[in-house]
Amino acid sequence: MEAVILAGGLGTRMRPLTYTTPKPLLPLLNKPLVMHIIDSFPERVDEVVLAANYKIDKLREYFEEVEMEREVHVVDEPEPRGTGGAVKNVEDHINDTFFVVNGDIVSDIDLGNFLKYHERRGGVGTLSAWEVEDPSEFGVMDLEKGGRIKRFQEKPGLEEAFSNVINAGHYILEPEVLDMIPSDRKVSIEREIFPRLLSDGLFGYEFEGYWIDCGRPESLFEAQRTLLDVMSEKVMVGDSSVEGKLKGHVSVGDDCELEACEVIDSIIFDGVKIGSGSLIKDSILGNDVVVEEDVRIESSIVADGSYVEDGKIIKDKNLKPEEEYK
Repeated sequence: MEAVILAGGLGTRMRPLTYTTPKPLLPLLNKPLVMHIIDSFPERVDEVVLAANYKIDKLREYFEEVEMEREVHVVDEPEPRGTGGAVKNVEDHINDTFFVVNGDIVSDIDLGNFLKYHERRGGVGTLSAWEVEDPSEFGVMDLEKGGRIKRFQEKPGLEEAFSNVINAGHYILEPEVLDMIPSDRKVSIEREIFPRLLSDGLFGYEFEGYWIDCGRPESLFEAQRTLLDVMSEKVMVGDSSVEGKLKGHVSVGDDCELEACEVIDSIIFDGVKIGSGSLIKDSILGNDVVVEEDVRIESSIVADGSYVEDGKIIKDKNLKPEEEYK
């Protein structure tokens, strides 16, 4: 069985981290975002297709080096084609019923149960459904008793919304859906294709637990807090790392050297060095960042390879790659 992960886009909301690293490879608890999705697929999924375009060489390099039982194809999308166009672009890899998952989503949906639900309903497709307090930023679904979707509503005003159940970004589709997607233009599967499938039997699968759209740095922090709490942990430290004083929810990557410093509610990528007396709070430090002694970094993002000199204070700032703060 195949699964398609929608991983296109430039990751602009995650800059400056994505200037050097494609968003699917940004680490969450020292594992790339995309691997959290791949590892959640049921055993029946033996082939994963990554629909991507930005920094595609880095994605291919990663999957050539990582060891896994599933076969992964990274398929280039030469120009933005929308969610429907991205699926259509990889149709040569699809043979039967298939998953589609937005590459930003971190959740505890049981995709095995999701698949069983789809097979019991016997429709042309099933969408994951998540309940939110404010649906105004999402695509809203109106579900009948039994799970059949009656209608959709795209980003309604709070008072206009007929439901607070949203499209949560996981789909199971039958291969005939591909025939409905034009191949010569940009297509939104949510706005153009799904409404046309209602008469053929389109269902919603409601689940509980957690659901996080990791499209922004603040949601990466939320995902880290959530996953650590689920694990009944507060910190995670990678291989061959020397750790300083860690408080709150913290992850430290591999091969890091944290001397007599303090790190609070932060995300530290691989190969980071932090000198004595420094404080890192509510911040993200990218790969191979060097922070000298007595530095204070708060509510900031420091991109890969940056250097921060002794005694500097960085607050509410984003340092671009190769930028030195002196």
